[in-house]
Amino acid sequence: MRVECPHAGQCTGCPLIELEYDEQLGWKQRRVEEALSVYPALRELRVAPTAAADPVTGYRVRAKLVVGSGGRVGLFAREGHAVVDLPGCRVLTPPVARAVEVLRELLRAPPKESGSALVSTADGGALAALDVREALADGAPKLFVTWIGHAARTRDAELAAFARALEEHAPEVAGVAVSDQRHPARVLGAEPRRVAGERELMDRVGESVQRAVPGAFVQAHRGQAVKLHQAIVLSLASELGGLRGRVVWDLYGGSGAIGLALQAAGARVTLVESHGAAVAAARRAGLDALVADAALRVDAPAPAAVVVNPPRRGLAPDVRRRVARANPELVVYVSCSPETLARDLDHFSRLGFGSRDVAPFDMIPLSEHVEALVVLRKVPAPQPTLLFENDELLVLDKPPHEPTAPRGEHEGSLLERVRRMPGAEQAVPLHRLGFDTSGACVFAKHPDFAGAWAQSWARGETRERYLALVRGIARKKGAVNRPLVESGQSRPARTRYERLEVVNGHSLLGVEVQEGGKDQIRRHLAGIGHPILGDERYGHAATNRHHTERYGLDRQLLHLAELAFASPGGGPRTQVTSPLPGDFISILKRMGAKRTHDFGGR
Repeated sequence: MRVECPHAGQCTGCPLIELEYDEQLGWKQRRVEEALSVYPALRELRVAPTAAADPVTGYRVRAKLVVGSGGRVGLFAREGHAVVDLPGCRVLTPPVARAVEVLRELLRAPPKESGSALVSTADGGALAALDVREALADGAPKLFVTWIGHAARTRDAELAAFARALEEHAPEVAGVAVSDQRHPARVLGAEPRRVAGERELMDRVGESVQRAVPGAFVQAHRGQAVKLHQAIVLSLASELGGLRGRVVWDLYGGSGAIGLALQAAGARVTLVESHGAAVAAARRAGLDALVADAALRVDAPAPAAVVVNPPRRGLAPDVRRRVARANPELVVYVSCSPETLARDLDHFSRLGFGSRDVAPFDMIPLSEHVEALVVLRKVPAPQPTLLFENDELLVLDKPPHEPTAPRGEHEGSLLERVRRMPGAEQAVPLHRLGFDTSGACVFAKHPDFAGAWAQSWARGETRERYLALVRGIARKKGAVNRPLVESGQSRPARTRYERLEVVNGHSLLGVEVQEGGKDQIRRHLAGIGHPILGDERYGHAATNRHHTERYGLDRQLLHLAELAFASPGGGPRTQVTSPLPGDFISILKRMGAKRTHDFGGR
């Protein structure tokens, strides 16, 4: 089956529309497999065939659409920020499609009372986008419409006039709200506030009836959401021997669609959500819910299971650690991004949670989007990856988000895992990579071996070559010779770098430290205007936010790729190479890098 659409050549919303539907399902399964494949710890996971959707057109219960001058309502073109107008869009439900068409006409001929500033987007007007959501309980469908843009530029009276005209021409519209756009990488901005009509609507998903509010999360395909929720409940009930009385935390729970399904099966649910109105709606629906950005209450009952359903940027590292610290029997991960799912599963494997399979769902047919469901169970933490060993030394591959040695604010460390290796029960680190830095990390097997090796390191008899992805386009080669102040004392510091590739307006560098001190690479590169992407201390905050939203960046992209050293007693130098970790490879690939295979990529 192939869907015909007059906008297929221009629209960015349905890039798979030219494929037969079976081909689309296979493409989505392969996307999940490819995302997992860059992480050695995940290559044995089985990816099930993608669960097909029915229908594949007229299904979308929520549409976030951008607005252009001349009343264009649609999506951005493939290049630039021109808005492609999409009348007759094939994926919207009929009520949503009718409301969007009315909105399009009103934007072209707005009510006099609404003022021209609302629709004049070409010269910085108030309206930048629209969010239309369908709610369906036991009667006819009803809609929320949320204006998104620079609400401060438009008076409430103007918005109310536009809302009255909309409700007059589209009776399905039951409520209108406004959201001030604050972040260019997100369509929806601040939590919406009501302009006219209802504050909440009843919305049935399977056997659960949630209270929908403007701006709260909802799955795009109602039928697929029912299948997903059933799979979650069945998996937990099967693994836990029933849900009656079992405590389940529902993180990123929205207004309670999953939580209500779990509660109906007998679970005691604590829902966590950052959207205040959604939390209030969940409470009115009978759920124990709190407002927080996935933070876990200290006084919450210990969970038998934790369900997480984050946005496409995935779970923040601290949330992953908090979930593991809660020590549930199971973690159920619902993901809308295979790349951040793979990144998080790799980290969970070191935190003691692993899985055997991944179940993809086609939640948004015709698009490249694929939802995935993973059930994580307790497993032993893996041994570190060994890069080199002799009688006195171990060189191991340090992953990101793990300290070299124990630190008070973090459970676990690479050293603790090293000491579980045979013959390394008294190992000590010879050098320490930063918490978010990955790569080759050296340990002496016994403290008696550490002194001579440490002196060799101090004499500069080692060579370290890092890979760093930095902001902007750096010179092809360069050196930074700037002293660094540490503990009130100035120390000489010299860093050399070579640009290996330009990646989407940024630079992949090979970097060597010739002499210096703490955070030298980070400080020197930031000092010449090329901070490392993801560096929270010395980096560029806006650039980091953009790459977090778009590519799932969750740490500084700095990796110790090559390490060369000689024995304290002389002899030939040993060279050890550490391939780029999966998260670094994934971000480079998604940004369009051509040389990931040169650094351990595939």
